Amino acid sequence: MIKIGHYQELTILRETSVGLYLGDPEDEDVLLPNKYCPSKFAIGDTLNVFVYRDHEERKIATNLKPKIGLHQFAFLRVASVSNVGAFLDWGLEKELLVPFREQRQKMEVGRWYIVYLDIDLKTDRLFATNKIERKLSNENLTVREGEAVEMMIMKKTDLGFSVIVNQKHEGLIFESDVFSKLNIGDTKRGFVKNIRDDNKLDISLQPIGFENFNDPNCELIMKRLNANQGFLPILDTSTPEEIYSQFSISKKAYKKAVGTLYKQRKVTLDPDGIRLVK
Repeated sequence: MIKIGHYQELTILRETSVGLYLGDPEDEDVLLPNKYCPSKFAIGDTLNVFVYRDHEERKIATNLKPKIGLHQFAFLRVASVSNVGAFLDWGLEKELLVPFREQRQKMEVGRWYIVYLDIDLKTDRLFATNKIERKLSNENLTVREGEAVEMMIMKKTDLGFSVIVNQKHEGLIFESDVFSKLNIGDTKRGFVKNIRDDNKLDISLQPIGFENFNDPNCELIMKRLNANQGFLPILDTSTPEEIYSQFSISKKAYKKAVGTLYKQRKVTLDPDGIRLVK
């Protein structure tokens, strides 16, 4: 069966005036319109294509890459609004519908929203929802403390920023761990700082624990020292903003890295800054 919302390897069955018909082992076929056909091909070749429904609700194949995958989150712009809902630009010819019932608030043309791509099992039609919290679950976590994760900034809260972790879980970056501007929809690499008893995730923008000289922050500080004649006027009393402007890391991460270098006798801690040991 040719599945909606998936990439799949399909076989070229025949060429027509409107495009190539592709098929699967179950003898179902789908049209790949002329504008998406390769310049060179042979009957029997296989193509990797994405399948969705066109304006007439027929299955159609494309080699364009959508900006969101099935059962994933993305930050998309509203291209138009009609009497059935909002339509998003997701990189394909037919825009992606967010029905009114799936909008947390009334969506507006030109604005950007985090949405989740789902499929209606009764109609086999793709749709997006802006009610994203219900698509996240921390009941069965797939991450460990200290692990690197992919995250998307979801919303600002009183405590910091709620984030989507690995397209599955919800996490929190505390305000005290934020040392650069974060925007809703940003995607970044983060690290699991703590897993609480209730399975809530605390996320850090910096790696957790710096125990050896292989730490990239140690290497960064050493490179800066070598580039500045072995001295940097950064102290423990320097502000987080000053440290971030120099190294793009938090004050806590900086102090840990400097502590590692000090223990290894790579640097000395002087009243006016840190100095490279010759």
